[in-house]
Amino acid sequence: MKRYVIQQMALLCLVSVIMILTNLIGYDMPLTDSIIGILVLDGIALCGLAISKYMSRFIHLPSMMYVSLTALLLACPISPVQAWIVETTSQVAFMAPVTALGAFAGISLSKDLKNFVKMGWKMVFITLLVISGTFIFSALVADVVLKLTHAV
Repeated sequence: MKRYVIQQMALLCLVSVIMILTNLIGYDMPLTDSIIGILVLDGIALCGLAISKYMSRFIHLPSMMYVSLTALLLACPISPVQAWIVETTSQVAFMAPVTALGAFAGISLSKDLKNFVKMGWKMVFITLLVISGTFIFSALVADVVLKLTHAV
């Protein structure tokens, strides 16, 4: 358990540094507010990962679910720390973690690039169609919902 926590903390530190840099450079957020917000997010993630590790003895569910549930419970209106959580994490731009996630996805894809090339051009074509279709239909659904709710 101790080794698992150290591994997760090291990964969270790496992601936190990337998030602080992207938050500072890309979104002009104040450095101290960004650090506090990201530390809160790290604490929530670490709690969710610890719960996931403990619960894996009984039921195998993705760690992301436990992290999301922990964050949801802490930020819901009935939580006594809801206002503080929302206030401190609002200083972190939502797209800052996405930048780090995209970087890790790119690194992960490059690891399997040989296997991806073996699949041939048909797989690349299908991938482009799936990505394009997902984007276009997501935009259509969002447009319909926004018009139905008179938001636009």
